[in-house]
Amino acid sequence: MARNSKPETEMMPAKLTQTAAPLDAAELDKATHALLVLPFAKNLDGLREIPALDRLKAALKRREMKAEELAKTPVTVNLSGGGLCAFVMLDQGKSRFERNTILRKAVAPLLEERPRELVLAVFGNVEGRRECAREALQVAWLNGARLPTRKKKPEAKPLAKIHLYGARDAAGFADVAALAQANTLARELTALPPNDLTPGRYRERLREIARSRRWQHEELDMKRLRRIGAGAFVAVAQGSAPEDAAIVHLSWRPKKAQGRIALVGKGICFDTGGHNLKPAKYMAGMHEDMNGSAVALGLMQVLADRKFPLAVDAWLPIAQNHLSPEAYKQNDIVTALDGTSIEIVHTDAEGRMVLADTLTLAARGKPDLIVDFATLTGSMAYALGSRYSGVFATTPELARLAVSAGEASGERVCIFPLDADYEAGLESKVADIKQCTLDGEADHILAARFLKRFTAERPWLHMDISASSCSGGLGAVGTDLTGFGVAWGVEFVEQWLAGVALNGSPQRPKAR
Repeated sequence: MARNSKPETEMMPAKLTQTAAPLDAAELDKATHALLVLPFAKNLDGLREIPALDRLKAALKRREMKAEELAKTPVTVNLSGGGLCAFVMLDQGKSRFERNTILRKAVAPLLEERPRELVLAVFGNVEGRRECAREALQVAWLNGARLPTRKKKPEAKPLAKIHLYGARDAAGFADVAALAQANTLARELTALPPNDLTPGRYRERLREIARSRRWQHEELDMKRLRRIGAGAFVAVAQGSAPEDAAIVHLSWRPKKAQGRIALVGKGICFDTGGHNLKPAKYMAGMHEDMNGSAVALGLMQVLADRKFPLAVDAWLPIAQNHLSPEAYKQNDIVTALDGTSIEIVHTDAEGRMVLADTLTLAARGKPDLIVDFATLTGSMAYALGSRYSGVFATTPELARLAVSAGEASGERVCIFPLDADYEAGLESKVADIKQCTLDGEADHILAARFLKRFTAERPWLHMDISASSCSGGLGAVGTDLTGFGVAWGVEFVEQWLAGVALNGSPQRPKAR
């Protein structure tokens, strides 16, 4: 695998020790780096049990800050033992996104010094301490990880230990750790350069993961895809040498599954744009065009780690979009796996092509729900920027669940229309459908309408991940690469399953 890629065993979150006992001054003074999470309060008079309170008061006075402003601006102080301590308040009246953001800002100056250990202390009532601990641990685990680089001088090792005071969980906050590990996996894969994460090497990595986790694993390579008639995927992949593209199918089957979900993730390891070549400004960073597959993989991992009672299939189209004499071109007409003929309008709209055949395969398994993730369109980024991702859903119920999951996870989404009359723009005189248009208007909506044709009318939700990369970090994550979609996906599936349990069977409202 890649030279500086981290095997899964090295991506485990920092080891956690925990005690319900409060942190005292003596223990705090031994710490090199500490994060103290306080309950929201107008003043500090009722928080006398907090160690180093005098130093915090002095720092607030020096900055002319009120105590309650700690919920917006964390404060760091130097400890008598030479350590660095950050104080922050969590206001439960704020959104999860806002709480994640303030925690990230609080822990950032501590982690900038690359500590091996972190003291984390939470204060307040019992239930409040436990919830604050969960949120703070997630942020510490996410930002304590190190993404791969090729610097001659290696960066410091990741955070190794977290000592938690003031809260204890019998399961060791294992569900939070699983989420952090899955997000880190998604970001690590996305960070790898394209000469490291070729389709062939990506497939090797997926085989290793499937083997270590005892998942079922299947690969449909180019020879097989040609044989079964997956012309949309093959059109994109045929321009690359060697022919190492494939659609990878991973399956996890728990006992007594309450439903079945298919996850689909765009896995374009590098996107030149093909014959409609991208300019340098827009080709830079196109090794990240496989982010959707990494998010789908990470989500499958955390669902399995947390033992969701759900059969999960992940369908990952792994390929590159290159320029060559064999590459597909404008005005080609190709036939997709389901028999739909497609007029090629722009070779840089390759994502919807590889997803078309992959969605067809996923739908043939008759899942109760299909969810796909893709860095699909530039128009979504223009519509939302990089702080939200856009979502399309076949029913109002799924759309509401998507928004609710965004609020609960701190990964915010915006619902876009999927009305049928948009598809008039994709009418073709020579094929069943156009791949896209050249005018660019509402391309994110047209792309969703195009993809919907290949879902066999199954309940379906499509995320166009405009927030996959956000300069300076987003929400809980401090790196530009955000892993957006993993935390959202856990909340979404959890809420969807709750509806399944309530109704006795998966919700299958008629797709519009």
